[in-house]
Amino acid sequence: MSAPSESGRKIVAKNRKARHEYHILERFEAGLALQGTEVKSLRQGRASIGEGYGLIEGGEVWIRDINIPEYEMGNRANHQPKRTRKLLLHKQEILRLLGKTTEKGLTLIPLNLYFKRGKVKIEIGLCRGKKAYDKREAIRRRDQDRDLEQQMKDR
Repeated sequence: MSAPSESGRKIVAKNRKARHEYHILERFEAGLALQGTEVKSLRQGRASIGEGYGLIEGGEVWIRDINIPEYEMGNRANHQPKRTRKLLLHKQEILRLLGKTTEKGLTLIPLNLYFKRGKVKIEIGLCRGKKAYDKREAIRRRDQDRDLEQQMKDR
C-alpha cells in the first residue's frame, strides 16, 4: 500500500507509461462504480491501469482493461478482475468528452487511481498519441536536464 500524498489522496496505481506515450490535453476526475470486493482489493493497494482506456457508449463513460485482482478473502461473489467499469461524471463533462473524442486521434486514458475522502476516484486524461520523434525529443530533453543537474551538483 502506498502512503497518503500531500493532497490527502492515497494513490493506488499510476499510469507512468501514459506521460511517455501521449500528449495529455485535459484531465478529469471521475468516480468509479465498483463492487464491494473491488474496493477491498484496492484498499490493499492492488491494481493495474497501464493497459486501460476509456470509451463512451450510450451517453455513459466506461473504462476497460484496468485490472483489479480478486480479493483473496472473498467468496464466490468475488468480482471479475478485468471487467468493464462505469465512470461517474457530470452530464456536461460526458457531453464535452463525447465531442472531443470524436476528433481524430483523441482518446481517454486512465492516469491515476486513488482514494479521496474514502471514495475511489480515477483521473482520466484526454490524450493524443505521440509520434516517435516526440518521444525521442522528450528523452533527449530529460537526459540534458539530468546532465545539467549533475553538473550543478558537482560544482
